[in-house]
Amino acid sequence: MKIGFDAKRAYHNGTGLGHYSRNLIRALATYYPGNEYFLFTPSITDRFELPGDGQVHSETPHSFAAKRLPAFWRSRWVLRDMKRMQIGLYHGLSHEIPLGIRRTGIKSVVTIHDLIHERFPDQYSRADVLVYRKKFRYACTHADRTIAVSNQTRQDILDFYGISPEKVVVVYQSINPRFEQVCPPGDLERVRVKYGLPSRYLLYVGSVIRRKNLLGLCRALRHLEGSLKLPLVVIGQGRSYRKEVIDFLSTHGMQDRILWLSQGTGPDLRDFPALYQGAIALVYPSVFEGFGIPILEALWQVCSDEGLRSRMKEEGLRQARKFSPAIAAENLMKVYHSLDQTRV
Repeated sequence: MKIGFDAKRAYHNGTGLGHYSRNLIRALATYYPGNEYFLFTPSITDRFELPGDGQVHSETPHSFAAKRLPAFWRSRWVLRDMKRMQIGLYHGLSHEIPLGIRRTGIKSVVTIHDLIHERFPDQYSRADVLVYRKKFRYACTHADRTIAVSNQTRQDILDFYGISPEKVVVVYQSINPRFEQVCPPGDLERVRVKYGLPSRYLLYVGSVIRRKNLLGLCRALRHLEGSLKLPLVVIGQGRSYRKEVIDFLSTHGMQDRILWLSQGTGPDLRDFPALYQGAIALVYPSVFEGFGIPILEALWQVCSDEGLRSRMKEEGLRQARKFSPAIAAENLMKVYHSLDQTRV
């Protein structure tokens, strides 16, 4: 089977959508090498290295117009390339499929990670809400199958967009296997020194936007100053909301409580397991998530009880193994194969 993917975020996104795309493509190439996988992206970066043994290919715009207008290429013109290459199935990995794909005879799948713009529209500009609503609704309506990354997201798709339940399938995303590997003390110390970390710290991982609620976490830390004096390490990018957080910290003399690790490109992805494992606890104050991958990546720590932390590490690893790349690839391949039999 020739399977195409919208791989823009695999090559250009350093947060959750990018991790989802990269992990899924790697898993499919590893466990189902008999297929050919084509990654359609406006441009190639060094963020993602092609996996597999030659069955994964990257495809960029060829014509002058497509190179000058990559957004149009992704949303419309890419269909010409897919027909020429005889792609049998296309998977939009993050909320979108090309306009008019049903008319080409190419079967399509779209992954919807969340509908937060519908649940919390005040977190976005009015223009963004309208654009997201149009894109997401179109993708859910016209794709042959919609993948929801959680039962909550599936229910939101049914409630907000009225999609037929049989078209919406839950396939949990996976985590990179490197997070399951226990880092030796030498690696933990190397990473601690590399990033100038204290010996004990709390960890926040996520975009610095209002929904993720970092400001709420900082308020909580202020109230706990008498009993919990641990610094907070923040890994995540933000603009206007980050300034709100910085202003709050400055007002209350808490600047030294926060260590920002995301200037520029942020930490090396290879160091993330050690950053997690070196923390006393991951703190996840988000008000709503479609899935919440950092919880799976950490899933093992609390502040004061060493015995409890040890038990939670063991239980957390057992829970995280339920979301292995092999399981995610198997469940997704079942959806792909189901479309060989019928078109909804």
